[in-house]
Amino acid sequence: MGENLVEISGLNVRFSGARVVHAVNDLELSLRAGEVLTILGESGSGKSVTLKALLRLLPEKRTSISGSMKVDGIDVTGLKGRALADYRGKTVSMIFQEPALALDPVYTIGDQIAEAVRCHTGASRAQAMDVALDMLKRVRIPSAEQRLRNYPHEMSGGMRQRAMIALALACQPRLLLADEPTTALDATVQIQVLLLLRELQKEYGMSIIFVTHDIGVAVEISDRIAVMYAGSIVEEGSAAEIIRDPRHPYTRGLLAANLHDAERGSRLEAIPGSPPPLATVPDHCSFAPRCPHVKPACLEALPPVFRPGPRRRVACVLGERPFATARPAPLHEPAQ
Repeated sequence: MGENLVEISGLNVRFSGARVVHAVNDLELSLRAGEVLTILGESGSGKSVTLKALLRLLPEKRTSISGSMKVDGIDVTGLKGRALADYRGKTVSMIFQEPALALDPVYTIGDQIAEAVRCHTGASRAQAMDVALDMLKRVRIPSAEQRLRNYPHEMSGGMRQRAMIALALACQPRLLLADEPTTALDATVQIQVLLLLRELQKEYGMSIIFVTHDIGVAVEISDRIAVMYAGSIVEEGSAAEIIRDPRHPYTRGLLAANLHDAERGSRLEAIPGSPPPLATVPDHCSFAPRCPHVKPACLEALPPVFRPGPRRRVACVLGERPFATARPAPLHEPAQ
């Protein structure tokens, strides 16, 4: 792995309207060149908001962003006009959760990919269509020449997601943001897409930030995992460290609640309660009301951050030492 491609420091994202929502709070995150990082957490934890802030897609009138976001040395928060347009697509690109909504229904798949290529490279229409065809072949869409002329509604969900990947990679960005790209797919197509993303990541040498709430998906795709709760990272480490030695009670809860390798007919250990509404900036551990190991100190101040190893951190009063018990649920170890 190389130098840090992404450096996020003290990121805060607040939405205003009928009520104020503190969606991301004092976020610290880094990503090396050629690395795959998964942000793992429940719905509403701030995962997708973080990606959209990084790509500057949040509505400016209702969003307040503070802190530092740098990608490949570029200060993302200060980009405007043509510089912002070049940043989107050439430096960073994104695969959205639902391609049926992200793709334009009135243009063919080929035209949409070619438009992105022409916008960022200045290629002619014919050259851009050649690139579009090549990308459809790279993502293994059968009969690519025919699919080039298809509209999004004429393709299956799995094919649309592959077309979305082709569109995102058409200009060979250094960083790919993937917002739960396999959630709407069945299990067979899901693993195909994950393997494809990993293969293309290695071929292009790009970095990926992958968002999911599925621990099994995180293990399959990741080099590193950052566990997010209530807008903050509560635990981070390599995929192997998170699976073998989860130190935050929330991480252990996510592992215990997964279906992978669970015995048929057995009850899952669901995490009680629900995430906080984030109407105010947290002044104590946000997970304390749901935590089976809560202590008085958890309700009095923000948790300390322990760093038990290189690029390993745990924001919990219990994070200094491993849990005495074994991990809650066996999972397939991440591929090395």
